[in-house]
Amino acid sequence: MLVQDLFSRVPTTAAEATEVFDASEAVDPDFMLGTWRGAELPTGHPLDGLLAASGWWGKQFVDAETVHPLLFPTRDGSALWAFNPVLAFSVLGPATKLPGLKKRSFAAPITRLQPLLRTRSAKARLRTTRYRGVDSATMLYDQAPINDVFRRLSDDAVIGAMDLRGSPRPYFFVLCRDDSLKLV
Repeated sequence: MLVQDLFSRVPTTAAEATEVFDASEAVDPDFMLGTWRGAELPTGHPLDGLLAASGWWGKQFVDAETVHPLLFPTRDGSALWAFNPVLAFSVLGPATKLPGLKKRSFAAPITRLQPLLRTRSAKARLRTTRYRGVDSATMLYDQAPINDVFRRLSDDAVIGAMDLRGSPRPYFFVLCRDDSLKLV
């Protein structure tokens, strides 16, 4: 998935991404069901680059109670596995203070540590919440003060705004429907 394919002009600042987000239509939680491939929308946020460097693939919404927020490809790329987000959140703060980390791929170590990092249980839920004055589908992490709010870009793409407690502005990303790989 190429971010450039989703926008006539890719937003590169928080203000531009917020403008796109606010202009996009709200979505119902049922709209989000399925597997979605993700990509960061770099806007100068301290988290920019971390998901790409980690090898993050996307998210899966099975139903309102069963959400896998961090999917990664298996070593051979033939399937997906769910990463336990509590492990990622424990290094989130320090990682944002190490800019070199964002420029280096650490996907291989994550893949090698899959047996330790993997979870088979859902680690998030899907609800409708009000964010920036609009009710829309929102993924609520079970173990962290983070909500990912979604708005429709097309029938198969959404823009997400990660509302992270303590962050003065959202972290933006996009998701595109992609059911080509199964969760193992």
